[in-house]
Amino acid sequence: MSAGTVVLEREAVSPGWVAVAGERIVSAGRGDPPAGAASYVDLPGRTILPGFVDLHMHGGDGAQVTSPDPDEILRAVAFHRSRGTTRTLASLVTDDLDKMAAALEAIAGIVHAQDGLGAVVGAHLEGPFLNPRKRGSHDLSFVLPPTLPALRKLLDAADGTARVVTIAPELDGATDLIRELVRRDIEPAVGHTEADHAQTKQAFAEGARLMTHLFNAMPPLHHRQPGPAGAALADPNVVCELINDGVHVHPDLVRVATRTAGVDRIAFVTDATPAAGRSDGDYFLGPVPIQARGGTVTLADGGLAGSVLTMDRAVRLAVATGGLSLVEASRAASLTPARFLGIADQVGSIAPRKLADLVVLDAVGDVEAVLAAGTVVAGRLPT
Repeated sequence: MSAGTVVLEREAVSPGWVAVAGERIVSAGRGDPPAGAASYVDLPGRTILPGFVDLHMHGGDGAQVTSPDPDEILRAVAFHRSRGTTRTLASLVTDDLDKMAAALEAIAGIVHAQDGLGAVVGAHLEGPFLNPRKRGSHDLSFVLPPTLPALRKLLDAADGTARVVTIAPELDGATDLIRELVRRDIEPAVGHTEADHAQTKQAFAEGARLMTHLFNAMPPLHHRQPGPAGAALADPNVVCELINDGVHVHPDLVRVATRTAGVDRIAFVTDATPAAGRSDGDYFLGPVPIQARGGTVTLADGGLAGSVLTMDRAVRLAVATGGLSLVEASRAASLTPARFLGIADQVGSIAPRKLADLVVLDAVGDVEAVLAAGTVVAGRLPT
């Protein structure tokens, strides 16, 4: 494919080209395709980016992930694929423990049925081990104290596909869970927490490497009490999720976070609900009723309850209002989360031998086509 712009790992080339053979990228570069090369699809005025990788997606197109129905989970995944997310974690919200286990079994069935690296990389358990006072949209009646039996029940249901578990580290028993997750090579994340700076640093020292939606559902950043956000931004080993929808985080704080941590430690996430891709209305997030109005998703009391964000919009907003270059925004949406998940040898950037996960944007920045492993999975390419 040749295009007006191709976003590589460290630069955007205009014009540029990408050579694909079967599932994989063969080469890519600046200017016109090499002389004598095989025929190329010509995409003048378009931009080609690497496929997006989402660490935190709860639903879309009216479907939610915390469901025992694989078809419902896959409908949410397909919607986000149509917006450029070629690989995703399926993120569960807090629910009855048996219902969470049933959803994890469904996700495990999807992951195990895929041929190699598939659309669903694994599961992210955002609950139930959260601070009740920072639970956000998670149902209080199902929030649990951290205990190893509850964790093991969920991990057994996940059958090796759990990749991330969010925990409030200040809770009694949290350190034991963090250590158990590290022992199993599952990533502990800090989130939905009232932890202070020291407690957060201790969680990172124990092996947590992810901050769940930085700034949201945690104490605010303060110049004398930097709290969880300050600890995460200062730790070179921690990746920070950011919900860059213009609602959850002010654009100036997007600038502060990305300039402080660098885009190699900022991962854009959608935190998308079933309302993503649908009109304003009433929905459910797990067992909790939510309302989508004018691009914002709230609880009945007005508190934020996830988003209607898609990754292509997160990238556009990062460039338009967050002060990032297209290359930086692309890294935060693709390579940084891929590296965190340990799949950057396969996806996350446009480079030789990687899977041909590509997003084609039209002249105004909308998604025109999405390729996963060299196959068009959404939209279409010109013939």
